[in-house]
Amino acid sequence: MIPEYAAAYRNLYERHWWWRARELLLLEEIDRHRPPPGCRRILDVGCGDGLFFDRLARFGDVWGVESDATLVPADSRHRPRIHIGPFDAGYAPVERFDLVLMLDVLEHLPDPAGALREAGALLEPGGRILITVPAFQALWTGHDELNRHYVRYRRATLLAVAERAGLRVLSQRYFFHWLFPVKLGVRVLERLGRRARTPASVPPAPLNDLLVRLSRAEQVTIGRLGLPFGSSLLAWCAAS
Repeated sequence: MIPEYAAAYRNLYERHWWWRARELLLLEEIDRHRPPPGCRRILDVGCGDGLFFDRLARFGDVWGVESDATLVPADSRHRPRIHIGPFDAGYAPVERFDLVLMLDVLEHLPDPAGALREAGALLEPGGRILITVPAFQALWTGHDELNRHYVRYRRATLLAVAERAGLRVLSQRYFFHWLFPVKLGVRVLERLGRRARTPASVPPAPLNDLLVRLSRAEQVTIGRLGLPFGSSLLAWCAAS
């Protein structure tokens, strides 16, 4: 993550409409699709400073992994529960997990199948992995470059990565449907040199609130129809 983005990340996560709407969707997904026995232990990979921990705590005992030490202050109250370092074989927790979250993580990794393989190895029997990734390479913009993404996914490409990792994909669906044409427009403007590539910022409060409401309205209406497009993709996986 570039330093400018890292410095603003907590503020973006807590206030920006995109993170607010995504979090509400994720909480609903976890409530609806968590493993039948429940989630005794949860692992949030790429957790930053435990930004999702407090809301996840209602489902189980939450732990995290964060590769970027600059995102986890020394005095963070969640730091004792966060492994700071790569998510690879060097991370060896004593107990396994019922739910592993990889929320907008895979697009940052040169070996996403390897990371998913590690996640699968940490699952309790019957455990699940929840993944979100940016969708459709056609929506690639300066935002992806600033965030050091390797790729944007489609259902078929995410399925292929999961299968290489030895996982079963239980379900997939796109979300942020309304953003699809917006992102296409941004890409066109960037190609024409008419849009600067700058890190995200929180819009003015009225607009920010409006975009949260718009995204939520979509999620609870047409978002449940399984439309074949969106700017993000969500998947549930389990060990084969």
